[in-house]
Amino acid sequence: MNVATLSSTPLLSVENLTYFYTPGKGFGNVSFEIYPGEVLGIVGESGSGKTTLLKAISARLAPQEGRIIYRPGAGEEHDLYRMAESDRRRLLRTDWGVVHQNPLDGLRARVSAGGNIGERLMAVGERHYGDIRRQAGQWLTDVEIPLARLDDVPTTFSGGMQQRLQIARNLVTHPKLVFMDEPTGGLDVSVQARLLDLLRGLVVEMQLAAVIVTHDLGVARLLAHRLLVMKHGEVVESGLTDRVLDDPHHPYTQLLVSSILS
Repeated sequence: MNVATLSSTPLLSVENLTYFYTPGKGFGNVSFEIYPGEVLGIVGESGSGKTTLLKAISARLAPQEGRIIYRPGAGEEHDLYRMAESDRRRLLRTDWGVVHQNPLDGLRARVSAGGNIGERLMAVGERHYGDIRRQAGQWLTDVEIPLARLDDVPTTFSGGMQQRLQIARNLVTHPKLVFMDEPTGGLDVSVQARLLDLLRGLVVEMQLAAVIVTHDLGVARLLAHRLLVMKHGEVVESGLTDRVLDDPHHPYTQLLVSSILS
């Protein structure tokens, strides 16, 4: 992907972030910035610390060291883990979205598809039942779920449909920043391809800022403007996606790239 025209002010600044569950499990001294309209990919093998890092930067795991600065606009600046917990939770319902690898982790299993989307709309102040239902129906259509399934619960959907519903639930409020953890994991190849096309179109259309964790370099190439490559909790390489994948500098990145080409 080509790099979008970016604001000169980062939307999110991550400064010297560290969190270890046990020695060697977690991540240390990670710094980077995310700009409005930019997609950042975090790649590496299982156990590299990428999912733990995603939890920390998305307000779900307090780091042991470092800080995260969020700038929603109009000169506002917030130190994420100095905010009240209630304010961080509000961010996750309004300004931010989280797309889980297992879609049922991000859905209310006993609430209808329309209700799952409607809950997010109510979190940003929507109250008119007819408007909420109309917007929910439009989003189902946008993510290729039949409108006739509006009142069905997510457990009756296929895995691909559940993931598309989770995406609709997160994007209906037009968030400023979305965090995605292996969004195509566990899906068969044809379903993955359709989901990637959907995500790529929505990112461009909505000018979303997003952070995507994946072990799949093909997914990273399709969706991310920039990449961070992680190994054993450390960022070993970073840069524009095409540069990192076409001309990797670090031996570990070279190994990752060669493993998908061989």
